[in-house]
Amino acid sequence: MAIVKLKQDIFSVGAIDWDRRLFDELIPLPDGTSYNSYLIKTEDKNILIDTVDPTKKDELIKNLKELNIEKLDYIVSHHSEQDHSGSIPFILDIYKDAKVITNEKGKELLISHLHIDKNRFHLINDNEILKIGDKNFKFIFTPWVHWPETFVTYLIEDKILFTCDFFGSHTASSSLFVENETKAENSAKRYYAEIMMPFRNIIEKNLDKIKDLDIKIIAPSHGYVYNKPEFIINLYKDWISDKVKNTVVVVYVSMHGSTRNIINYVVKRLIEKGINVKQFNLTDSDLGEIAISIVDSATIILGTPTVLTGPHPLILYITYLTNALKPKTKFLGVVGSYGWGGQTLNILKDMIKNLKVELIEPVLIKGDFVDKDYMHLDNFVDMVIKKHKDLNLL
Repeated sequence: MAIVKLKQDIFSVGAIDWDRRLFDELIPLPDGTSYNSYLIKTEDKNILIDTVDPTKKDELIKNLKELNIEKLDYIVSHHSEQDHSGSIPFILDIYKDAKVITNEKGKELLISHLHIDKNRFHLINDNEILKIGDKNFKFIFTPWVHWPETFVTYLIEDKILFTCDFFGSHTASSSLFVENETKAENSAKRYYAEIMMPFRNIIEKNLDKIKDLDIKIIAPSHGYVYNKPEFIINLYKDWISDKVKNTVVVVYVSMHGSTRNIINYVVKRLIEKGINVKQFNLTDSDLGEIAISIVDSATIILGTPTVLTGPHPLILYITYLTNALKPKTKFLGVVGSYGWGGQTLNILKDMIKNLKVELIEPVLIKGDFVDKDYMHLDNFVDMVIKKHKDLNLL
């Protein structure tokens, strides 16, 4: 990443990962990602806000050299995961007098994960203001966005909020600041869906902690920087609210065509009734796109054949992930087919204990459906319609 000036004596010095396509060996990165690190110069001290993934440490070090940073006084570590803090040991080797600013929990995690010397830390408290040179830094603890130690830093004089993963987005872009709001929203929503959604209620509390700050710039450690902070804050307020949309997300697998036929019929009927449907075949779908779709959908429908005595393994997988992500979805339906019997419903019910959903009466059909089965599918669709109407979505 080229050095980008945010304001006088404040620079972005991180790295763009154009080629990375998978995060945590789980999350697809169709647009790559970035590791945003920021350098702040005061009258007599230099402060680094977060570092970069260790694979990109040379880019960070090169940027610091280009800015003629011969002395680094502090490294603020908002979050101990390696994509933000993994290069701290290398920076500490170069800048022998630098101290790592973090909280007690952050120190514990950085020592255990990165083996940083316990004497290299400067610990801060919640809402503490630390004067460094001619600038004042306010540290606000925001636990569980998305680890227990996370916090944000507000640079008082410049009105910049450095938020690490909070408000982040996985995107590789030559533009640091938002230029296309639609693209920025899609990237931020994917990031929220995949990483932040399980902590929806906690995020609401953390948003409340920053509501009285006069913020001119929000600078996360992934993706875009927001010079219109209300844009991303208002998106988060919508995503964490209890409001859902007139949308049904349909995820399914079909081995021999029976479940596909059921799904096709149900989807056709839902669309005819005025419901927005997003359909995903799990054999070739992007998990991130599914996660984005369930952020504010009113209903999820799982379509599964029976494998041995239970759901198809891909349905088990997406059910497990949905339960872990804990979307605000209101209703869940199950349709599918079986050959001779099984425990599909009992297995799926046991897997969704984190979801505060109402179960629509399921429809599991033996073999391929025939004329008498249309009535059951019609009743299923009619119940979904009723539930949406009860929420004034239709």
